[in-house]
Amino acid sequence: MAVYTEVGDEELEAFVAEYDLGPVLSCKGIAEGVENTNYLIHTSTGSYILTLYEKRVAEADLPFFLGLIEHLADNGILCPTPVHGKDGKALRRLCGRPAAIVTFLDGMWPRRIRTEHCAGLGTALARLHVAGQDFAMTRPNALTVDSWRPLLEASIPRAGEVQQGLSEILEKELGYLEENWPAGLPSGICHADLFPDNVFFIGDKLSGLIDFYFACNDFFAYDLAICLNAWCFERDRSFNVTKARAMLSSYRQVRPFSDAELVALPLLARGCALRFLLTRLYDWLNTPTGALVKPKDPLEYLTILQFHQAVAGPGAYGLE
Repeated sequence: MAVYTEVGDEELEAFVAEYDLGPVLSCKGIAEGVENTNYLIHTSTGSYILTLYEKRVAEADLPFFLGLIEHLADNGILCPTPVHGKDGKALRRLCGRPAAIVTFLDGMWPRRIRTEHCAGLGTALARLHVAGQDFAMTRPNALTVDSWRPLLEASIPRAGEVQQGLSEILEKELGYLEENWPAGLPSGICHADLFPDNVFFIGDKLSGLIDFYFACNDFFAYDLAICLNAWCFERDRSFNVTKARAMLSSYRQVRPFSDAELVALPLLARGCALRFLLTRLYDWLNTPTGALVKPKDPLEYLTILQFHQAVAGPGAYGLE
């Protein structure tokens, strides 16, 4: 469940009155998601998403996030658009939290991922990367290789509770990545969290990208590697090369890869696997019993990491 902050009827009505949206007809908390409080609100003018930003999202980053999705939407990317109030502002406060209203997108995220979904995602991600190239604001990636060692050190003393020998595996892998992490690859705006539950489809047609609250500036191929890990492994954790080929081929039809990006892709995929393994491990060890949010299994990403460690080159992902 992702409703951390309860909003009373009077507070909601007063907040929405600051916009030209008409009166509130209904309001329902949205259970999916783990970072913020989200409500689906219906007014006389349509449906919208109200988000209250919780402590894990830095308030100083919110102008970047809201400005980015407005820029992307203006450039043809299917994503929510911030709604501006009567005073012209998109960001304000509700119940002591920063809050904003964005437009509602139709569609559902795919519970069973098919090759067509992966192809649509590849196209959409490439278009996002192209559309973000002239966005004026920047935000460094707070969860790239330089930030992984503090995460590791916070979890190493108890990593053996999850799997015996896990701390040694993680220490060795991080040392390798720190020593070999690439530099100078094509970079720009990245979503950095484009998991299936952040991508909506109507049938096989992609209808929207959501949840840009990890967006940042980083290597485009790093963003692509996150998607490769999140979309192309089956429930039994086996790698589906057909899905990977569909995603990567569709991506490069819009934005071609450089040779350096192709060479770096296996290493970046290892890094992305370690990044999510470490954040999941930390949450697994530190989420209180009975918490509303159930932590995700970090060992899923250990399997993914081990697959990429054995990859000799981009041919393993279906590319020539």
